[in-house]
Amino acid sequence: MAKKKQPVKNQGYGKYIRWFWILFLTGIIAFILLFLSASVFGDLPDHTVLENPKTNLATEIISSDGKTLGKFYFNDNRTPVDYEVLPQHLVDALIATEDARFHQHSGIDGRGTLRAIVKMGKGGGASTISQQLAKQLFHGEGSKNIVERLMQKVNEWIIAIRLERQYTKEEIITQYFNIYDFGNNADGIKSAASIYFGKQPQELDIQESAMLVGMFKNSSLYNPRRNPEGVKNRRDVVLSQMQKYGYITERVKDSIQKTDLIINYTPESHREGIATYFREYLKKFMKDWIKNNPKADGTKYNLYSDGLKVYTTIDSRMQQYAEDAVQRHMINLQAEFDHQNTKDRNPTTPFLGLDEEEIDGLMNRSMRQSERWRKMKYDLKKSNEEIIESFNIPVPMTLFSWKGEIDTIMKPIDSMRYYKKFLHPGMMSMDPETGHVKAWVGGMNYRHFQYDHVKQGKRQVGSTFKPFVYATAIDQLHLSPCDEFPDVPYCIEEGRWGNLKDWCPENSGLTYGGSRSLKNALANSVNTITARLMDKVGPAHVIDMAKKLGVTTEIPEVPSIALGTVDLSVFEMVAAYSTFANKGVYTEPVMVTSIEDKNNTILYQFTPKTKDVLSEEVAYVTVKLLEGVTDGGSGTRLRTQGYEKWRPEYREIITGYPYQLTNPIAGKTGTTQNQSDGWFMGMVPNLVTGVWVGAEDRAVHFKTITYGQGASMALPIWGSYMKSCYADEDLNISKAAFKAPEELTIRVDCSEEANAAMADDETPNQDVPDDLDF
Repeated sequence: MAKKKQPVKNQGYGKYIRWFWILFLTGIIAFILLFLSASVFGDLPDHTVLENPKTNLATEIISSDGKTLGKFYFNDNRTPVDYEVLPQHLVDALIATEDARFHQHSGIDGRGTLRAIVKMGKGGGASTISQQLAKQLFHGEGSKNIVERLMQKVNEWIIAIRLERQYTKEEIITQYFNIYDFGNNADGIKSAASIYFGKQPQELDIQESAMLVGMFKNSSLYNPRRNPEGVKNRRDVVLSQMQKYGYITERVKDSIQKTDLIINYTPESHREGIATYFREYLKKFMKDWIKNNPKADGTKYNLYSDGLKVYTTIDSRMQQYAEDAVQRHMINLQAEFDHQNTKDRNPTTPFLGLDEEEIDGLMNRSMRQSERWRKMKYDLKKSNEEIIESFNIPVPMTLFSWKGEIDTIMKPIDSMRYYKKFLHPGMMSMDPETGHVKAWVGGMNYRHFQYDHVKQGKRQVGSTFKPFVYATAIDQLHLSPCDEFPDVPYCIEEGRWGNLKDWCPENSGLTYGGSRSLKNALANSVNTITARLMDKVGPAHVIDMAKKLGVTTEIPEVPSIALGTVDLSVFEMVAAYSTFANKGVYTEPVMVTSIEDKNNTILYQFTPKTKDVLSEEVAYVTVKLLEGVTDGGSGTRLRTQGYEKWRPEYREIITGYPYQLTNPIAGKTGTTQNQSDGWFMGMVPNLVTGVWVGAEDRAVHFKTITYGQGASMALPIWGSYMKSCYADEDLNISKAAFKAPEELTIRVDCSEEANAAMADDETPNQDVPDDLDF
């Protein structure tokens, strides 16, 4: 049988044919790039535009310890980073997946382009990282029209070559990571690392880097919140590419591919995250600053797109400890309040002391003050009757609760009454020497409660005002904490200080008799002795003292202010008390240390503002008086040992007062009439913190002082916060004693007298609850 004829082998002509087409097509591309004008392909960016591409950059809020607290942006939550902070495996993942020959070409990958042409795009795209950056920077999504798309592709080639000429490879990589939209407000790698993993870019591990690089294919499709399985598969493709090109071993690839997709979704929005109330205050601060500080060309900075960096005094660790302390306490305090204010126990719940007609009037006023009323009245031009009717029509809504948000259908008027029952906190912490505000908690949930109880809100301060009276008396009369006064009823006569009638304050829970030292009287909030001091110095001098201490609110010139009848903010109170801790020097609170533009040029740097208010001796004596509050007065629970007790109504074990703080602490509790407001001001040498707790309406409060006093409502937040701060040794919160002045002429050590005077005392805190988790 004849042999089958073998086909004649190609004698090498195929190789020449391939090279012919390569040279031919390359020539065409070169002709297009070098000789065709921009008028054919549309406007192309010139040199200056390439140097300064138009991208919106968010304003970044940076804590004193270098963490991002939040950002201000409209649509683009973008904050650029430098190449040095990108982990090598993140860069490797991008190159392996998107442009393996990135370091060999000058903007266009000839081999990839020919492959795409021959296979009509079915073998994968040919866009280099430089081309993709050009697309992102200058024309976004491609047109569906074939001719227009070809024109856009040529534009990408031209721009990519220009980019390669003007930027290093590292700069192109960095721009690409900075400009890409990863979805969920994650614009750029810094936002993406933070939102998806709660990390800085340099902290990303290999699997996290692979997931983010996988999203470059299509961040809308490969969204880890909506399509976790697809994102995991795409991540594994990236890992395979990294192994293929030798960036990781097969063992590492296989190991990671076996793991589940792990994300730590941390949304960045104006109403979520850490320090939300502070960020809202900062927004107003920045708008005022922008109004008075134009750019060199006379235009105004844009808070949402100019990429400003705002360096603040807030410490992210202390802020978190403060927010945690507030949440821990408020959950349990609210549970106790709700337990005491069921319909069976209180038919007018959550209000106390009001009849139905008064409650209806209060609700009507609240309705007219609401945002819903404002929008319908002024934006939609609705009549009052239409607006009132709308408040009684059930609508879908999401309600706040300490157990999580509740999706329901409810009448707006009923939701308003529901929200009336909640107790609210306000808390601020400050370094008394520098004025740096370290923590700011204006409420419990900014998404549902936007009112800031640190600076915006002002409430009666109760007995926390008394140290202003004592400090005035010490300053003017050179009194000592050991000086004693009769423990008897005391009245200031009508007309003596402008008061319209006799003012005869009573003490709460105390018996009269004998005498009390000033230290004992302040520790136990003795009203009669405070009134006696007010009578000696006069309201005008006390008001002058308060103003020097930083209080800006107008205070009426009447004797009753001695007991704290004036409404002040937490912000004012912390600044005032800080003067005592700072040896009599008032330091204006500081929230912003500097502002920089996107090029790191300093635009603003704060200048400390201080003034001498008291002598060092008077400030120290006042501090020693305030130490008596925690050593033997209403703040002694900070010293006590914790305990556990079973609460059957909550079916859980309650742990109480687990502070056991032994270091020197100066402080003062405050409780207002009807237990509407609870305060605690606490100081150690390098940190002053004020806490307020109360409801939106003063008719919502605890029925008795057992839970309604400052020692129960506010002090536990301070204790919990300080425990956390002390546990973090890196913060260096002082446990030392307050430093005494070199020359001390006023006697402060009156321990023997105090022991004798206090032996038979009955303090106002004998009925403090021992069964609430603080």
